[in-house]
Amino acid sequence: MTRKIPVDAFEAYYALGPGRSYEALAAKYGVTKRAVTALAVREAWQRRILDVERKARERSGAALLETVEAMQTRHLKTLQAVMGRALEALRTMPLESAMEAVKAIEMVIRQERLTRGEPTEHTALDIERIIKREYALVMTGGADEAQEASVAGERDG
Repeated sequence: MTRKIPVDAFEAYYALGPGRSYEALAAKYGVTKRAVTALAVREAWQRRILDVERKARERSGAALLETVEAMQTRHLKTLQAVMGRALEALRTMPLESAMEAVKAIEMVIRQERLTRGEPTEHTALDIERIIKREYALVMTGGADEAQEASVAGERDG
């Protein structure tokens, strides 16, 4: 076999995907596996593949982070708008009819805390209650009961 391996052989090799092999590339170009292997070693194909995959993961992670940040920004802006309207309603309504505004304000506060990654008071208390209950059961030798109580608490809560 005297055919020459093309300059873009690495790209063709990479494009073969997870099942790629030097043998498959050699067959594609009509050359020996030894010739492909020698070129791959000279051009550090395995390192290049790792670099390409690392960069792809970094870009994917950055894009995901930007998407989540954009979503959180939209949610916070919406919550701020609702809060503004609720506060205005609270100022202009008589005290006896202002409960809808109060409910809206409570909802905004709770949602804003969740969006910012802060636990709501209720969530923090539930977690604390579960931990204390499981700790007490484990300390008294009831590890199986702790697991059952945890499952029951999740189902009920």
